[in-house]
Parts: sequence; structure tokens; C-alpha cells
Amino acid sequence: MNYLRHSLLRVLLLSTSLLLGVATQASCQSKSKKQTAQEASHPNVMVIDAKYMKEHIYDFEKNPTEFVYKGDKPAIIDFYADWCGPCRQLAPKLERIVAESNGQILLYKVNVDKDEVLAAHFGVQSIPMVLFVPTKGMPIQTLGNIPESTINEYVQEIISKSK
Repeated sequence: MNYLRHSLLRVLLLSTSLLLGVATQASCQSKSKKQTAQEASHPNVMVIDAKYMKEHIYDFEKNPTEFVYKGDKPAIIDFYADWCGPCRQLAPKLERIVAESNGQILLYKVNVDKDEVLAAHFGVQSIPMVLFVPTKGMPIQTLGNIPESTINEYVQEIISKSK
């Protein structure tokens, strides 16, 4: 009887450990109440909302099926949330690359918790989601905390498409 009780206890502890491990390693697909500020540290970085997007970047209501960029510089649009760990890891890489571009590229940040309209329009289901936007042509979409070398490749691609 003791053997059976100990076996059941071990199974229960193992199951609980696995469930806790899965819960702590969950991706940023679910929302959390925990908030930490993520502030832009460079003048070419702006946190935007749907109104700003429609007026200055892309009027998604006027052109719902075709991305028509209104800007004159290539841009990165980062869809993030303050509570998202991978988003917080990606943000400094994006900001560093924008700072090093000497004004050639802009970074727009969209907080998906504060602007559900934009998140819904762009079909954001997992974050971070980043759009690399050339002045001409279609944006390149990425998901997750991508390496800085990959970011640099996409930045060079959208700069070259914008010439």
C-alpha cells in the first residue's frame, strides 16, 4: 500500500511540475495583468495608435487589402505588449539598429493591449510581430524575437527597395 501511495504521489508531483513548467514558458499569446513600461529611447521611435497609423503610415480603412505606405522613409512597425518577455528582448535590438541608421529608418511601436483595432487589422495573434516597411512594395512580416543579424538583413532590404 505504501508503495502505491508513493507512486501516486510521485506521479502527482511530476504532473504538477510539468504543468508549472508549461505555464511559465508559455509564449506571448495570452494576456497578463502585469505591466512594465517600455519607453522609446530615440527620436526616430514612436509609440503610435490607429489614428496616427491612418494619417501618417497606412490608411487601413481606405485600403484594407493593399498596404499603401504614406511615409518617405523605410520603417519598422513593432507590435508588442509591455508584459511580453520576447518583446522586451527584441525592443533594444530594434532601437539600436534604428539609432545606428542615422535617420534612414523609423521605428513605430504598437502596443496590442492598447490598440486592439490595429492588432486585429494586422491579424496579430502572437507577439512580437514586426513589419519591415519599404517606401515602395510590400512589408516583410516576422514573428518572435529575431536575431539582430536578421533584423539588419531586413533593414538593408527595405532600404534598398526604397531607393
